[in-house]
Amino acid sequence: QVQLVESGGGLVQTGGSLRLSCAASGRTFSSRSIAWFRQAPGKEREFVALINRSGGSTYYADSVKGRFTISRDNAKNTVYLQMNSLKFEDTAVYYCAAGPTSVLSYDYDSWGQGTQVTVSS
Repeated sequence: QVQLVESGGGLVQTGGSLRLSCAASGRTFSSRSIAWFRQAPGKEREFVALINRSGGSTYYADSVKGRFTISRDNAKNTVYLQMNSLKFEDTAVYYCAAGPTSVLSYDYDSWGQGTQVTVSS
């Protein structure tokens, strides 16, 4: 099992930037892919981005491609999500998860508690 803690959320204006962090504890962090998901009020949780265990491969949802960048530092047991050109529709609670390389939330067995991102128009 991997324990995950997200941070870095907050309130930002449209067009602004935020960087989310996902700090992990546990010996298996470097052997797991890490993904970011988000959930807006009244909506289902949706995939945002993922990075494989080495950091050599990344994958993004079409809605964030070109604006968000996922990266990881295995020496620090941390994954980052750099979010630029934020839009109102990016408003959601953002979760990081550890598991296999998948865009499906039910494939992930370790989740953080979430961090709120609010983009004001």
